[in-house]
Amino acid sequence: MINENRLIEEFIKLTAIDAESGEEAEMRAYLTGALEKLYISAETDDAGNLFARLPGTCAGDALLFSAHMDTVSPGRGKKAVRHPDGRITSDGTTVLGADDAAGIAAILEALTVIRENALPHPDIELLFTAEEERFCRGSARFDYTNLRAKTACVLDLTGPVGTAAVAAPTILSVDVTIRGQAAHAGFAPEDGINALSIAAEALAKLNTGRVAPDTTVNFGTVEGGTGRNVVPDFIRIAGEVRSLRHETALAQAHAIGNAFRRAAEKLGGAAEVTVTEDLRAYRIAEDEPVVTRFRSALAALGWGRPSLVETFGGSDNNQFVRHGLRGVVLASAMELVHTTEEYTEIPELVKSAALTLQLMTLEDER
Repeated sequence: MINENRLIEEFIKLTAIDAESGEEAEMRAYLTGALEKLYISAETDDAGNLFARLPGTCAGDALLFSAHMDTVSPGRGKKAVRHPDGRITSDGTTVLGADDAAGIAAILEALTVIRENALPHPDIELLFTAEEERFCRGSARFDYTNLRAKTACVLDLTGPVGTAAVAAPTILSVDVTIRGQAAHAGFAPEDGINALSIAAEALAKLNTGRVAPDTTVNFGTVEGGTGRNVVPDFIRIAGEVRSLRHETALAQAHAIGNAFRRAAEKLGGAAEVTVTEDLRAYRIAEDEPVVTRFRSALAALGWGRPSLVETFGGSDNNQFVRHGLRGVVLASAMELVHTTEEYTEIPELVKSAALTLQLMTLEDER
């Protein structure tokens, strides 16, 4: 029942809309209009999220379907290019925006098919979020008392359609400020306290990269100093910790803080370490209703067993689970995301829309 031509046309329209994080107004207006054509009324909240509900026509628990409206940069002036082999890419100067236009297009196509064919369905709730690419700022501010749904399907994952992420990490931002003492590097280096040396002392004692099978540590930026002939008195380092176990992430951040403070004390400087929790880890069990529904939808489509995976990327589902929902993140026809080589494949887009439709209309097994 999926209309491939309509789906592709919708996807290309969506990718043409500029919607870098914090600049979702045009996308929000477009989606409001698209939902109105389906006789679905949507509301915008103070965070810029768009929420709507399609009342059910049969018994069954309410379901939430979600995708985010924003893209990463470079995301202005996107031009989709359709290739003979079925791939769709950008022109190479921007991201394509399949993350997350592919998810949005699948949801809109599934809703259109439901309306066209008067297909029975339970309450379907829709949440198109703002600023997901900024550690899910939009979904963090959403009022979850608006929801009837207890389960969520989030269309925002790479990989073959039929894959779902059931676990995602805690992500901690770690910001380190080191202060030493400036001095002329030629005339009086002994009068200085080198902040960079303090940083090196600490980093030499820390493991980075994949420090455990389910935990990573990275320091991504370093800035400071005033000149090559001046002992640097100020260094700022930005890093992160990710772990599928929340307590492990906290322990790693604590160890990082201790390493920098001890190095500063040893060399006569000072270190301030600030840890910010961006997202909280979750894990959905394979026998929970949302996974059971996903498995049943794949079986109904004749696609075999699902691929249930862990991801080291965050999504709105981190916020959903933290606020009491039980959700999975579905692969939705996006590859090489966050790069100018991002692409989708038309057969995968069609499969994503078909799976979304099946999830929306699948009869409860109770």
